[in-house]
Amino acid sequence: MKYLVGAALLAVLCAPATAQESSAWVVGGAPSTVLRSGTPISLRTTSELTTKGKHLKVGDRFTLEVGEAVLLNGRVVIPIGSPAVGEVTSIRNKGMWGKSGNIETRLLYVTANDRRLRISGSVNDKGKKNGGGAIATSAIVFLPAGFFMTGTSALIPPGTVVNAILEEDVPVIFADQTPAAPAMTIPAPAVAPQPAGGAVIPANASTASAQQW
Repeated sequence: MKYLVGAALLAVLCAPATAQESSAWVVGGAPSTVLRSGTPISLRTTSELTTKGKHLKVGDRFTLEVGEAVLLNGRVVIPIGSPAVGEVTSIRNKGMWGKSGNIETRLLYVTANDRRLRISGSVNDKGKKNGGGAIATSAIVFLPAGFFMTGTSALIPPGTVVNAILEEDVPVIFADQTPAAPAMTIPAPAVAPQPAGGAVIPANASTASAQQW
């Protein structure tokens, strides 16, 4: 019996807290939204990259732009045309014996709403090797023929589509969802005490005067 009474008392004590938790709610703030790491971003190159002329160097940077708008909850967060930047990581110029040119790059960041967002991905190209087996044969039979045959230069033309991946979580608050000001609480007006007989004490009456009523 003692245990039953204790259990009932515990249930009564816990009941108000449970009711308060179930009715708790937040007022005046907009829910946070996050553009998640791993979001795909479609880019396209805006300039030509080529080993022709041997002007391209490792460390050179090149520009791209967003080709398709990135959406979050059906709304644009990275617009079409937003600029992006990549970097050349490896260069091989075409050479003798049919050796082709080669370009390797990596993507660095895209800029949206005046903020740089880290991205990953690459765009590469390898020129065609000329001669093939014929070069190997001629190199043995007649050395000059194979020596003077070269491959083609690597070329990444403007407008080349490049798939990038967002590398960081980006909190987003849309302009029409900025946090609202907290609600103002207006206290209820104090009710003046009334003496016996129904007389009303004036609001500006002093304490001594009030005692005379």
